Amino acid sequence: MEVTESACVHGRQAGVSEQRATTPQSTPRRAVARLRDRPEADVLVIGGGINGIATFRELALQGVDVALVERADYVSGASAASSHMVHGGIRYLENGEFRLVREAVQERNRLVRNAPHYVKPLLTTIPIFSTFSGVLTAPLRLLVTHGRGKPRERGALLIKIGLLLYDTFSRGGGRVPRHRFRARDRSLRELPRLNPSLKYTASYFDASMHSPERLALDVLSDGLAAGGERARAANYLAAAGAGDAGVRLRDETTGEEFDFAARVIINASGPWTDLTNADLGRPTAFMGGTKGSHIVLDHPELLAATGGREIFFEHSDGRIVLIYPLKDRVLVGTTDIDADPREPSRCTDEEVDYFFELIRHVFTTVAVERSQIVYTFSGIRPLPRHDDTAPGFVSRDYRIEHGWAGRVRTLSLVGGKWTTFRALGEHLADEALALLGVARVGDTRTTPIGGGAGFPTDRSSRRIWLARHGGGHDPELVERMLDRYGTNAAELLAALPDHPTELALLPGVLAEELAWLAEREAVVHLDDLLLRRSSLAFVGGLSREALAEAAEAIAPVLGWDTERVTAEVGRTAGILLREHRVMLGEPGLAPGGAAGGYCEDGRAPAAAVSAAAGGGGERRPSRSAGRHLATPQPTQQRSTAWPSTSSRSTRAPPRPARSSSTGAAPPSPPARRSTRRSCRGPAGSSTIRWRSGRTCRR
Repeated sequence: MEVTESACVHGRQAGVSEQRATTPQSTPRRAVARLRDRPEADVLVIGGGINGIATFRELALQGVDVALVERADYVSGASAASSHMVHGGIRYLENGEFRLVREAVQERNRLVRNAPHYVKPLLTTIPIFSTFSGVLTAPLRLLVTHGRGKPRERGALLIKIGLLLYDTFSRGGGRVPRHRFRARDRSLRELPRLNPSLKYTASYFDASMHSPERLALDVLSDGLAAGGERARAANYLAAAGAGDAGVRLRDETTGEEFDFAARVIINASGPWTDLTNADLGRPTAFMGGTKGSHIVLDHPELLAATGGREIFFEHSDGRIVLIYPLKDRVLVGTTDIDADPREPSRCTDEEVDYFFELIRHVFTTVAVERSQIVYTFSGIRPLPRHDDTAPGFVSRDYRIEHGWAGRVRTLSLVGGKWTTFRALGEHLADEALALLGVARVGDTRTTPIGGGAGFPTDRSSRRIWLARHGGGHDPELVERMLDRYGTNAAELLAALPDHPTELALLPGVLAEELAWLAEREAVVHLDDLLLRRSSLAFVGGLSREALAEAAEAIAPVLGWDTERVTAEVGRTAGILLREHRVMLGEPGLAPGGAAGGYCEDGRAPAAAVSAAAGGGGERRPSRSAGRHLATPQPTQQRSTAWPSTSSRSTRAPPRPARSSSTGAAPPSPPARRSTRRSCRGPAGSSTIRWRSGRTCRR
């Protein structure tokens, strides 16, 4: 099923909210035309991140007439800045968020089953340098100071208690191996490059998500397929304000505007939720997001040192770092800094220094340099307003605020995390169904996602699939496509010519493959393809010539002429420079990552712009979000069964795998477990619908 375009509303950042996102289009896009020709639906979802998309799929599967709009590209805002992990959040236990952790580990287990093409078990190891640290301060922070005060390192005893609880939550439906503790000598035998001053390690299983954007696109495609004519979505289509008939929509590629009517509006625009509500004429103050940045290193020595595991480390001052093998690179993150969604989010020099310091503390003999950084990304978590609570202790749970936009009911999502997108979408959909007076007809707990349907999870079934769908193509190519797209690869393989064209500057990538993605998955710009339909930007190594080669491969299906190809190459080079600090053809970071290092309009210094972007490149809404697409490493575990934690099985190979309301409260949804949270909402709100379904009145 073709993923026709979608749209998120207010993914706007400093100074670019009113700028056109694109090179002008000469003809209307089909997805926009479908919305304009029938400008009404029962539900309008504003925001094309993972939570908006999940809600869209839920409603489409219930037969609801639903539309989704995204101001930039799908999954290009907060959802594009994840740590690529599907996890329960063990450290949330210290915050007392037991309901969230239980839900998250259950959803993690479901994703391993329902999306085995992109979500796989991953062993996580915590180096521990003390025994009793945090035993007294952790309860104090939970029960007395409520997250205020200076964080402290967690010692072995506190981590042991947390992992025992985590094991209890993890057992449901997942057969997840229990955690294990190792003393110093055993730990260093398993991971010899770890800091020798450690006392213990603790290891447990969570899961990796090697292609978040592709997973989200699969969810969207499933929703479109399920809903038929009653499910419509368009990217680069902004909710520009309140219209006479509901919401005023603006096509960011042409500037065309039209009104769109809905009975219920769902605001799922993440950290920009308050800005969206203000545009709809109902200002709110729900949000208080924090910035999280990551760097990607091409560093074989560090990659081998991880032993194929995620390394989760907390410094003595409470700072945290994740060191994670991914796509033959090493992903390092993340920070947790209060942020303003109206300001651009970029990885700064100070954050890079922070990462390097903690890497050196974990792996004391592994040197890291800026020249080994191939990509950076940064985004703002859609967290609730938290005043003086420390960012690391802000709740990662979510709630739904009920309100009005004129005479239309609204639901505003506050909070949420990648791991729980299905459960969150289910809850948002239930709230909308209650407002519409429509009964739910099914759930998605066991529903496969996209290319995860029928995905072969053992060697025997894999051989059968490859033989059945190979179509005479080279077996290595067929296997590569299966790893990139799951069982959706069958459609691509059937469309490939007998002798497909491999791109000279992007080895392993086919011209016909890129054209298939562009035609099928609502690609509007070259950066949509390189940053979100594939991993070509993430792994680094791109040149201006490689951008041109990719642009020329998709130009015929998108109707681009030579002038448009040149403009798209310049635009993408500019985005890589400004938002990801990538200088094409050059190693290391672009200058200007520190505060104040960019020009007032968000551009890097002129010399760097000239070198990386040829002095040009059109700007897009700053909604931040080369030789691989979305392929896991060949040695990454292909089985979706939870592995054993025996010492024999855990020695990884050296090259690891790849809502404010006014008026009457709506009907209550089915009863849910209580979140055990205070019945207290932000100033100005009168009704709050919590995750439990409980209603609070102010």
